[in-house]
Amino acid sequence: MLHAAPDAGAAAAPSMPSDAECKALPAWKAPLAFGPGERLEYDLDALGAKAGHMTLSVKPVKDGQVPVEIAIETNTFFSKVRRVKGAGTSYLSPKTLKPARYFEDATENEVRRTADVTFYPHLAHLVATVGDRSGEADLPFSADGLDVAGAIYLMRQLPLKPGSSICFDIYGIRRIWRVWGTVEPREHVSLPVGEFEALHLAGQAVRIDQPQLRREVHIWLSDDSRKLPLAALGSIDIGTIRATLSAFTRPGDRAAAAENKANIKW
Repeated sequence: MLHAAPDAGAAAAPSMPSDAECKALPAWKAPLAFGPGERLEYDLDALGAKAGHMTLSVKPVKDGQVPVEIAIETNTFFSKVRRVKGAGTSYLSPKTLKPARYFEDATENEVRRTADVTFYPHLAHLVATVGDRSGEADLPFSADGLDVAGAIYLMRQLPLKPGSSICFDIYGIRRIWRVWGTVEPREHVSLPVGEFEALHLAGQAVRIDQPQLRREVHIWLSDDSRKLPLAALGSIDIGTIRATLSAFTRPGDRAAAAENKANIKW
């Protein structure tokens, strides 16, 4: 079902959409597909082998915002290539599901890296540290500025359907990237956690300040009310990396199951 991204040299890469072409995202649709207490677990694969573990979790509302966290830890095998352990939290507006702030704290090969990003209209202000060095930067973006954690949750709420296109700017690795793509025809996805009909978002990410730096991006969302992020496939500097849903906990699902069981008539 999931395959490595095609060779970027196989065909001419499409040019990055301009600010005018990267139009504002549509309004998100209620009800929310997620809520506090949801926890999604993923296996990470890289270089043809299991590389580590990733979790996505929704925290209780704090100061009127919805915190969502992404946490990653490499395993012993992959740590020989790159040792990573860290987490990033996006604080989302309950009205727009766009970030007000994103904070990241990670250790990579024994070097601690932090990023504290505050989002304003068309501007993300970054305060970053790498080891004992620190700095600040203003990073402009176009219509929509997201972060790597919060973008996943917003995608779950957008009215996506096969053939529709999408474009937005995203903060990642101390830079702004433009992400764009289309929704491919529905696919059937088989995972250890179940069988799903899925929407496949296929696109590219280009670093705005260095357009020659680009990555392929693929995301599969379950085509149901939960819009579960089933899998993601992308490329980093060392090759292709894949995240596959291995377990999930949703308090609402448990409550519904308990209610259905209580209503059974013997």
